[in-house]
Amino acid sequence: VLIKDQVAAGRYASTSEVLREAMRTWMRQEEEHGERMKAIKARIATSLDDPRPSVPIDEAFTRIRASISKNQTVS
Repeated sequence: VLIKDQVAAGRYASTSEVLREAMRTWMRQEEEHGERMKAIKARIATSLDDPRPSVPIDEAFTRIRASISKNQTVS
């Protein structure tokens, strides 16, 4: 019904044209998703390859809390 409505409204010349446009949109979205995933994986690999020593979680939260405290007193 939606496809026929688009053709009837004159937005597309035929149902085939609507389907081709839908496929192009879907393919573009898939490509963009693939690029985002590639970038995320690259960032993860960079993090895993970071030569700096790991910070224990307790220490990390202590640093975060100290930073927040410092920023709140500055404001």
